[in-house]
Amino acid sequence: MNRVLAVAAHPDDIEFLMAGTLIRLKDAGLEIHYWNLANGCYGSAKTDREETIRIREKESIESCKQLGATFHPSICDDLSVFYDRETLARVTSKIREIEPSIILTHSLEDYMEDHTNTARLVVTGAFSRAMKHFAVTPPQPSTHQNICLYHAQPYSNLTPMRKLVVPDIFVDTESLIASKKELLSCHKSQKDWLDQSQGLDSYLETIGQLDGQVGRMSGQFKFAEGWRRHLHLGFGGEEENFLVSELHQSDQQTHVILEE
Repeated sequence: MNRVLAVAAHPDDIEFLMAGTLIRLKDAGLEIHYWNLANGCYGSAKTDREETIRIREKESIESCKQLGATFHPSICDDLSVFYDRETLARVTSKIREIEPSIILTHSLEDYMEDHTNTARLVVTGAFSRAMKHFAVTPPQPSTHQNICLYHAQPYSNLTPMRKLVVPDIFVDTESLIASKKELLSCHKSQKDWLDQSQGLDSYLETIGQLDGQVGRMSGQFKFAEGWRRHLHLGFGGEEENFLVSELHQSDQQTHVILEE
């Protein structure tokens, strides 16, 4: 069975940006894996660091369980997702362990560095999966599978310089908005925190706003998640597009658009 690895920065990022696509891929018969690099330690003004980490991990595990994915624990604190040798060794080890053929991660341009550094780490980790002499932590043998790597929309669908990002792949989420909200509802600790710290009037309604904007970009779907495929060099064949091909080979084929 082909495997999908979703790698995000913080607990609830996958739910906002990737969950609909993961549901479609799971329904197409793929094995899905769920991994947030950061533990969410600064995501509260009420609980201390250790309690916040415990709460947010519990919430993530519950969401992951509902999604039907395999959970992988976080490896660093919030605001400590650094593109450095130590973190890269751990990210590469996990990619070798799972051996995914599809990787979903953040945009290389986004509103905060934890997101963009996650994307950079994942790109290099996937690229170095086959480099036998690159030592990883914990040790894992090199792997040689072809990988298609996809970048989600930046949060707000804008770059830090306020430029709209238009994806080249659209995955229909109209029938999945309720499911995405259920998954996001697992992160109960975050609603009050984000309402307070970032001025979000409605934590759950943000999903509809973001997916609605991407749906309008598609010209066909009412709600959608958007993806851009990373350049194939170092990952696989130029014509390989596993996200699209896996959905086209299943009963999900009417739910994906590829814009060339």
